[in-house]
Amino acid sequence: MRKPNTLAYVGVLLVGAALVWALFVVLPGLYPEDRPVESPVSAAPETATRKITAHLFFVAEDGLTLESVEQDVVYGEGTIEQAEHLVEAQLSPAPPPLTSAIPPGTRLHRVFVSERGEAFVDLSTEVRSAHPGGSLNELFTVYSIVNALTVNLPAITAVQILIDGVEVDSLSGHVDLRRPLQQNDRLVNQAVDDRP
Repeated sequence: MRKPNTLAYVGVLLVGAALVWALFVVLPGLYPEDRPVESPVSAAPETATRKITAHLFFVAEDGLTLESVEQDVVYGEGTIEQAEHLVEAQLSPAPPPLTSAIPPGTRLHRVFVSERGEAFVDLSTEVRSAHPGGSLNELFTVYSIVNALTVNLPAITAVQILIDGVEVDSLSGHVDLRRPLQQNDRLVNQAVDDRP
């Protein structure tokens, strides 16, 4: 008579063990923990979402001047990072009906800024190899970058363009790039008088 009781006890113990196992091992895995879930937006650094309003320069619809356009640009910590964001924005497509003065495919390698406030903008070779040529087009290309930096960043007084880290004479034979150039409002159909 004891055998059936022993088997019953063993059966109850096995069922109890299975229930405990289910309650503490299986069921918690089926439900997410009560932890707040971080969304990708909140996990991103704050600077990725901050913006500044900047003046960028694109070729006017008539093709004869540069036009200053206010656009939101990613905020950067410090002059160099902000300068890089400004140049990258300047390399982006222009808002219609304006056109970009920068040859397609041009990429920014890096921006350096000297203690005297001279910025050195290192661009990829496409700025020269894909350039359409002509003195006006070259002026537009050069001064869209020079003006974007000098108008928006008071710490930058002049800009020199480098290609693949090397100083060049010009892009297509018209504008001397062997020295840093200062802001030129004469090419802009409505000069920007005050810096942000």
